[in-house]
Amino acid sequence: MPEEQPPKSVSARYLRRAESIVLVLIAIVLVTLAVLLLGNSVIEMIGALLQGRVGNLGIEILDSVLLVMMIMEIVYTVTVSIESHTLVAEPFLIIGAIAAIRRMLVITAESTKITDPEMFRSLLIELGLLAVIVVAMAVSVYILRRSAGIPSAAKRGKENGPGTP
Repeated sequence: MPEEQPPKSVSARYLRRAESIVLVLIAIVLVTLAVLLLGNSVIEMIGALLQGRVGNLGIEILDSVLLVMMIMEIVYTVTVSIESHTLVAEPFLIIGAIAAIRRMLVITAESTKITDPEMFRSLLIELGLLAVIVVAMAVSVYILRRSAGIPSAAKRGKENGPGTP
């Protein structure tokens, strides 16, 4: 990666530092939130196991854990922004795919409790739209990785984030 030229003006230098400070603070808040959510999920899971209610609380625990995955992918995106001072599209697409898959899993799990045929039909339509979104985002990531201007995750080597293979 070519080395960046430092900003020529004093104001640009201060704004770049301010941007980095704000992004670091955002990352700290996100990591704290992820740890708290994950800890809460573990506590709920242990309580559900002890009370024999894993089936009832399993959906909520899964939803929370997938939310933690999304948050950590956002932290990765913030990290990339801090390092490169550029906005990279691929992590946002991955976050969107995780969010859509999360919603699909929750809908699928909750659909077993639906008795109203109209509500069930609406959920099926939502599942279909979410599936289209996931495919569109996967194709977008593929195109981004194949384009000449953006290095693929494999080319980045050790810089792979939590959402990249």
